[in-house]
Amino acid sequence: MLVSALRYVSSRKFIKHCHSIRLNSGLALAQLSPTLYDPVADEQTVNTHYKSSVGDHLCDLNTVKVVGILDSLKKEPKMALSFFCQLKESGFRHDVATYAAIIRILCYWGLERRLDSILVELIGSKEGQHDFKISDLFEALADGMVGERPNLLILAFDALVKAYVSFGMFDEATDVLFQTKRRGIVPHILSCNFLLNRLIGHGKVDMAVAIYQQLKRLGLTPNDYTYTIMIKAFCGKGNWKEVVNVFQEMEEAGVTPNAFAYSTYIEGLCLHQQSELAYEMLQAWRGAKRPINIFAYTAVIRGFCIETKLEEAEGVLLDMKKQGVAPDVYIYGALIRGYCKTRNLLKALDLYDDMVSEGVKTNCVILSSILQCLCQMGMVSKAVEQFKYFKDLGIFLDEVSYNIVVDALCKLGKVEEAKDLLDEMKGKQMVLDVVHYTTLISGYCLKGDLVDAKKIFYEMKEKGFQPDIITYNILAGGFCRKGLTQEVDELLDNMKAQGLKPNTCTHNMIIEGLCIAGKVKEAESHFNDLEDKCLDNSAAMVNGYCEANYTRKAYDLFVRLSKQGDLVKQASCFKLLSNLCKEGDNDRALVLLETMLSLDVDPSKIMYSKLIASFCQAGDMKKAQRVFDALVGRGFTPDIITYTLMINGYCRVNCLRKACDIFNDMKERGIKPDVITYTVLLDGHSKKYLRKAPCPLDASGSKEEGMHLLALWSEMKEMEIRPDVICYTILIDGQCKAENLQDAISLFEEMIDSGLEPDTVTYTALLSDCCRREDVDRAVTLIDEMSSKGIKTDAHIMSTIYGILKARKVHFRQ
Repeated sequence: MLVSALRYVSSRKFIKHCHSIRLNSGLALAQLSPTLYDPVADEQTVNTHYKSSVGDHLCDLNTVKVVGILDSLKKEPKMALSFFCQLKESGFRHDVATYAAIIRILCYWGLERRLDSILVELIGSKEGQHDFKISDLFEALADGMVGERPNLLILAFDALVKAYVSFGMFDEATDVLFQTKRRGIVPHILSCNFLLNRLIGHGKVDMAVAIYQQLKRLGLTPNDYTYTIMIKAFCGKGNWKEVVNVFQEMEEAGVTPNAFAYSTYIEGLCLHQQSELAYEMLQAWRGAKRPINIFAYTAVIRGFCIETKLEEAEGVLLDMKKQGVAPDVYIYGALIRGYCKTRNLLKALDLYDDMVSEGVKTNCVILSSILQCLCQMGMVSKAVEQFKYFKDLGIFLDEVSYNIVVDALCKLGKVEEAKDLLDEMKGKQMVLDVVHYTTLISGYCLKGDLVDAKKIFYEMKEKGFQPDIITYNILAGGFCRKGLTQEVDELLDNMKAQGLKPNTCTHNMIIEGLCIAGKVKEAESHFNDLEDKCLDNSAAMVNGYCEANYTRKAYDLFVRLSKQGDLVKQASCFKLLSNLCKEGDNDRALVLLETMLSLDVDPSKIMYSKLIASFCQAGDMKKAQRVFDALVGRGFTPDIITYTLMINGYCRVNCLRKACDIFNDMKERGIKPDVITYTVLLDGHSKKYLRKAPCPLDASGSKEEGMHLLALWSEMKEMEIRPDVICYTILIDGQCKAENLQDAISLFEEMIDSGLEPDTVTYTALLSDCCRREDVDRAVTLIDEMSSKGIKTDAHIMSTIYGILKARKVHFRQ
């Protein structure tokens, strides 16, 4: 197109030229209105008149005449290009000759961007828009440039290479490069780099290596960027020997590696889980005064974060600070995301504060990681609060950040607030997508509000968003949980009409949802009608049975599957085991666990603990020990809760020696007992102590259990484990029952001195002893003390004391 900025003089030249070719071309260009070339005429007017004139005389033009006009416009490249384009827009069919003519002009003037545009449009044109092959065009171009400067032809070939590469036509681009050699010229290194880099980006590393080696044989001289590209290629393949060879080639060729070359190698090592080696290389090169930039540090930190070596990553951060390299948002972002993924939120927030204090501006990606971590850790309300805080600070939050909080609000049951947030996004011209609508639909379904869920569903479709399989699955689950089978059938029909096929998740949502709604028969029917059942569908049926409390049916299905050598997923097994334990069916729970082991499927640690707790509760310590041994045998280390359950279980069945063995094993494994563990063991010793001849709780005590109690009590204090009210009360009750009132009182006073408030149970233990002794004075003192603290007195105790007073004919003061 002609532009209004064309100089008036150039325009007059063009008019004069049009007059000169008028008789030969038959194109009445000389009749164009002089206003067409008026420098004050606007661009649209110019082009409209020019296009109209060209169109009026299109029938008079042929290839020879167009080539002649273009050749005559060689010194006016912009006019020539405008003429060429207007002809094409007016319907003229350009051929090899006319394309060659315009390309020669553009090459002559070095108009690379215009040349690229012409070739990209030509290669990307639809079939039938031109009647020649691109190869024919460049044959004609080469023949027409005989005698011209060689660099003009190289420019044309370079442009063609880039055009082919932009369309991913790598074979054609490669062929063009090698044609240059056959014509006695060497391609420009920039075109070669462009091709090689794009090949690697598309995963065609072997092809890039082969072309590189061939081009070197053709006489190509690589530059520093070429070598860096090949370092990237060999790193991608993990061929470290070749990487070293490239660095040697650079040295031999006198090419100094730049910072990008070093960081590329370091990044390659990190991508292959060799971040430690990469960091060693970075330090060595830095010591050798090689150019190491921030990207090298970024690569190492990201590498360590990917390998979950976060302490090492933070060490690199501190190192670069010492070296005077200021970390940027990408480095802090990598570390913060790393800690968020491991759910070490406190560390992530510390780094965030450090970043802000350093003056590094945060971004929405980092904030989204923090918000997501809060949600994953169950701190959904905190995520919403933090989002509002970030927003009040004026920090930009993107669609991802908003969706995290929309989901959080939905989980909190605040669906209307979530909807308001989406409306806020619309007001900010933010683009809502299927994910945002689906999240809101999920919120309404969780709330059981299917009317509004359907409204959002239809609104999404009206906005032009096609629901995906996840949207349909969520709605299917929502309908099923309400027992709306007809709506589910309609939904499945809509899915099929949209070209979506129900997947495993769809069927699982239906099965489990129907069971939750109490429609177990319908769920069974759906499950049995599935043509291609998979193990996940069976797991869903097991889950569904468990949800509907059809535990026996869930167990029977589990057994049938296990006999076939199949085992449902661990989560379903855990749900079944939990139901069995809750119903006291420990034997079947044990069979389930052992079946998993026989099929070489490791139960989770929590499954072991669940079954151990159930057996301990039932007093079946033999089976509890069996499961405990299986837990240890699988390489798991029991946690403090499991150990305490076992100790308590043995204490309850009067096997104090076994309880002590478990306690000692716990300490040997480096697990520190807590106050509950000690309380359980102290209670066990105290009860055994009472079954023997009583003795005072002091160092002079001769009884074995008394010494054990004293030793445990002393050990607990040495470990700085502070006894709580329950712990003191157990000991006080034990001493009272052993008729060691003075020791009981000493413990009571010690308890108060430590800042703990005795409760009803504590006072009741002392009052019971007072009743046995008929020590009314002490009892009355204790009752007065309880009354002043607002603690209720046990009715049986009060009745006993009234009886004693009545027998003594003493009036009890109110």
